[in-house]
Amino acid sequence: MDAFSTEEACARYLEQLRWPEGFVCSKCGAIEPPYRATRGRLMCRHCCHQASVTAGTVLDKTRTPLRTWFAAAWCVTHQKQGVSALGLQRVLGIASYETAWALLHRLRRAMVRPERTRLCGCVEVDEMYLAITDRQVPVSKAGRKSNTTQTIVALAVERLDPKGFGRIRLRRLPRDSKEYVLPFIQEAVAPGSQVHTDGSAAYRELAEHGYEHHPTVMLGAPRPAHERLPGVHRVAAMLQRWILGTHHGAVQPAHLDEYLNEFVFRFNRRAARSRGLLFYRLMQQAVATDPVIYTNLIRPAPTVHSHG
Repeated sequence: MDAFSTEEACARYLEQLRWPEGFVCSKCGAIEPPYRATRGRLMCRHCCHQASVTAGTVLDKTRTPLRTWFAAAWCVTHQKQGVSALGLQRVLGIASYETAWALLHRLRRAMVRPERTRLCGCVEVDEMYLAITDRQVPVSKAGRKSNTTQTIVALAVERLDPKGFGRIRLRRLPRDSKEYVLPFIQEAVAPGSQVHTDGSAAYRELAEHGYEHHPTVMLGAPRPAHERLPGVHRVAAMLQRWILGTHHGAVQPAHLDEYLNEFVFRFNRRAARSRGLLFYRLMQQAVATDPVIYTNLIRPAPTVHSHG
């Protein structure tokens, strides 16, 4: 808060992140120092087009002060397990829960790096059933928790030599059939990689797509599944604990993608020594992420995305 004590300081920081080589006009493409108009507007000296540092980013047309955005990004990145919307509202004194929730979800949208590279080397792939609770669905009169659902999540985990795990990718799937599993692997894992899976029929065509497939039939095997595929089982357990711990399992199925974004962002940067670097990366990606309106946040399109 000392480093970003004013809105102007925040805007200057975003300007440096968005145009590290100097201001670039979004209309004519001219690269030259802009004329600084009133209300923080930047005017192109060549075509007189006016823009703001937040236009076309995930912060586009925000009514929330930039200092609140920066404080929220710091809370998200410096706490090991993250923060819920209710916790963020309390810590920052945000007026409404809806504002805190929308702010967090926009930051989660920015946690996916567009130019990310695919996993490679030795990669474990599996699916899990993630138990989540939709609190907008009322509990039945009999007291059964009918609002708790089991959502299928595909996992891909790099296995390092001699031990340890590298990066991960996650995707929410409608079903665990090859129609959904194979596209996930093709987007998440580079061809030529060693892909270790269980004996599911969904993986039978992996070799035809350029992968070195190593299937393991788990039924009746002398060693348990968590020893054969330790990476995916460990990540699955960590994801379940994070959903239940930080968010108390209360995640609407339609919004699970954003939570997977955050989990992957954290896991893939777990070895970062500086929390300031995580904050920098998040804000750097925020100014490179397209804007999203509130209506699309609360009613996301029924498409399936991969995360990383």
